[in-house]
Amino acid sequence: MSAPAHDTVTNLTATTASVPQVIRRDGVVREAVRSVPEEVPIAFSYGGSSHAVMMGTPADLEDFATGFSLTEGIITSLAEIETIDVLQEGDGIDVQVTLAEDKEDALRARRRHMAGPVGCGLCGIESIEQAMRPVPNVSAVDLVLSAHDVVAASSALNHAQPLHAQTRAVHGAGFFVPGEGLIAVREDVGRHNALDKLSGAVLRAGRQGGVGAVVVTSRISVEMVQKAAILGAPILIAISAPTALAIRTAEAAGLTLVALARGEDFEIFTHAGRIRL
Repeated sequence: MSAPAHDTVTNLTATTASVPQVIRRDGVVREAVRSVPEEVPIAFSYGGSSHAVMMGTPADLEDFATGFSLTEGIITSLAEIETIDVLQEGDGIDVQVTLAEDKEDALRARRRHMAGPVGCGLCGIESIEQAMRPVPNVSAVDLVLSAHDVVAASSALNHAQPLHAQTRAVHGAGFFVPGEGLIAVREDVGRHNALDKLSGAVLRAGRQGGVGAVVVTSRISVEMVQKAAILGAPILIAISAPTALAIRTAEAAGLTLVALARGEDFEIFTHAGRIRL
């Protein structure tokens, strides 16, 4: 059986591609076609200058730009973004963001300050100080979920991911509000990207992060805790386990960390008082 041929042309607006494959299962070999997620370079430009390039799924890019701007500390509110334009540039996508004038000035000053340092290799972050940045404290947020809410949130997210259902290869992030259920879900090949897209969706919907919980399909690294706290969500629920640094960061930020949420079971690592057991 010959190896399958693959199309090398990328459709920058498509979220999936159909590719030929050879499957061996239960001792039987056959040819088939599988749907896989697309992954393209996505640049975020502010004031005409490229700020960062992420590899991600080319969907919900206005949400992505908004959430990225929020979690990276470029903005603190939606009102600080004036326009977002999505343009195809060569083999990638350039998301051009126009900020309010004072935010443009602050970002230019930040770029000048950061020019020249040797990168530490942490996901494109320029310095160790940036990677270990302090996050907002959400201790004062009095949101409480029942055990049923935790189970319902993780279950609902599992059934609200059309791209994952098609490809089995992307992460999901959802925002669960008690009494309303999941009000937003975003997907991406990158777990950080999915959470940034979700943060943007919540912000653009005019909702406050403190009214709900973030639920994700990935493990919990420190960046996921940082992003949830910056959104203002006091509870983060995941189907996988957290890192030790993520637990310490959540504890210091007053954020309730619920992990290994599978079926009726889950484990609480920090600030368990927000979950009625």
